[in-house]
Amino acid sequence: MEWYEALALLLGVIVFLMAMGMPVALAFLAANIIGAWVFMGGERGIGQLLNNGLGSLTKFALVPIPLFLLMGEIFFHTGLGGRMFNAIDKLLGRLSGRLSYVTVLGGTAFSTLSGSSMGSTALLGSLMVPEMSQRGYKSHMSIGPILGTGGLAIIIPPSALAVLLATLAQIDVGALLIAGVLPGLILAAFYIGTIWLQTRLDPSAAPAYDVEPLSFLSKITLLLREVVPMVGVMVVIIILMITGFVTPSEAAAFGALGVLVLAAVFRCLTWEAMRKSVTGALKVTLMAYLIVFGSATFSQLLAFSGASRGLVNWAISFDLAPLAMLMVMFAVLLLLGMFMEQISMMLLTVPIFFPLALSLDYDPVWFGLIMLLALEISFTTPPFGLLLFVMKGVAPPGTTMRTIYTSAFPFIGCSLLLVALLVLFPQIALWLPGL
Repeated sequence: MEWYEALALLLGVIVFLMAMGMPVALAFLAANIIGAWVFMGGERGIGQLLNNGLGSLTKFALVPIPLFLLMGEIFFHTGLGGRMFNAIDKLLGRLSGRLSYVTVLGGTAFSTLSGSSMGSTALLGSLMVPEMSQRGYKSHMSIGPILGTGGLAIIIPPSALAVLLATLAQIDVGALLIAGVLPGLILAAFYIGTIWLQTRLDPSAAPAYDVEPLSFLSKITLLLREVVPMVGVMVVIIILMITGFVTPSEAAAFGALGVLVLAAVFRCLTWEAMRKSVTGALKVTLMAYLIVFGSATFSQLLAFSGASRGLVNWAISFDLAPLAMLMVMFAVLLLLGMFMEQISMMLLTVPIFFPLALSLDYDPVWFGLIMLLALEISFTTPPFGLLLFVMKGVAPPGTTMRTIYTSAFPFIGCSLLLVALLVLFPQIALWLPGL
């Protein structure tokens, strides 16, 4: 069987089963079983494939995923996240567009820990948009920053999606996590600059309102009590990994312990909160591990059938410049994001894109960061980006899709500008890992 016939068979089965309503992970498993039967010798091939897939789940690099997810769940269910939001709101005082800044700063912290762009968008949309509408904010000042925070969440550690991508692509987990720090700070600056520019061009878009004034001492106390401990957990995790003092798995364990200690200190660690946190983390972890299992076996089938090598050779035969090939892969991810969620996109594209990227001499960590940004941008790309419809579901009645589209454009532009900077200056991503 030619490589393109093997690829068409595997992808055709997956697309057919997904169209029939089967969950993506199960569709991949079914396609893998069929592929093993065809390409690896029937029943014996299926047994070998299952053994290889189970071996992929025993990797130490997967340990950060449940721990990072548990951090986010505890952060949310114990109310620590709400305390931080309220504190940032009070600290900013009568600043024009204050709640938009609160959304970016507080929402980024929550989204980073939660590891779910769709979940954090739904939460922030239902929490912040009604409040901002009541304060007279125009729609683009409330909706835009919420859609934008996902781009930060996916690259600033601790990011469960970054760990998953690094595991699927078989690259250094710690290097990919650390690589996102500096680009994440730059993207945050772009977002804040965008909000500042919007309020300068149209002051009525985010009117200031009277708030209870706080003394300087009260602000310092509020900052040290409600913000520094929460943000400090993430900062400590990053520093420990950069210095090489701990592995990503150990850093995740320290982070989960740190959030538990904070919840106990603030007297908000209850059995109900822990039950919800563990249940939420377990659900996402099981899905992620099923994805890893399916991806590992799918990659092996692509290699065994010759599809991956044939596809890479076919792509290289066009003699496109590396930058042009990068743009093609980026465009494919934007297109897939209109119909699929991020983990499913990783499962489908990583086994194909990373061998192609290596053949073009891309740095795997740099390419992984570009891919993470592409995954997030695709989620908010009109007209069918999934986060746009999530926002429509939680936005106030009467909010049109056109309003949501126009709100997303400035923040999509910020993310695209960051991608351009990473292409022009790869050291933005590679400097910290290089230390």
